[in-house]
Amino acid sequence: MKKTNKLKVILDTNVFLVSLAPGFRFYWVFESLLNNEYELFVSNEILSEYEEKITERFGLDYSDRKLDFLIFLPNVYLVNPYFNWNLITQDPDDNKFVDCAVAANADFIVSHDKHFKCTRGC
Repeated sequence: MKKTNKLKVILDTNVFLVSLAPGFRFYWVFESLLNNEYELFVSNEILSEYEEKITERFGLDYSDRKLDFLIFLPNVYLVNPYFNWNLITQDPDDNKFVDCAVAANADFIVSHDKHFKCTRGC
């Protein structure tokens, strides 16, 4: 992986979903990815959830087209977290994004999920 000055980002599934269609308010997030404006890091777990949720919302054909294309972008990187931090206790399924962020040394996790804002006793 080449060193760049681009932001290293993890997109939670809720953000990724609302960025996919040109008519959506957050399409600019996906468009910026296509324009190589930031680096997206994903794990196999994240890709599986993307596929599951895209299929539920848009159908299998749409899901296959978006994900096949996504993994071939030069600014999308697959990482394999080797440690589970278990930092989000309220929704353990969200930990896949934290683990990926730590493994990728990411700058940001972009999410609308309230569990990422909680620091103690949530």
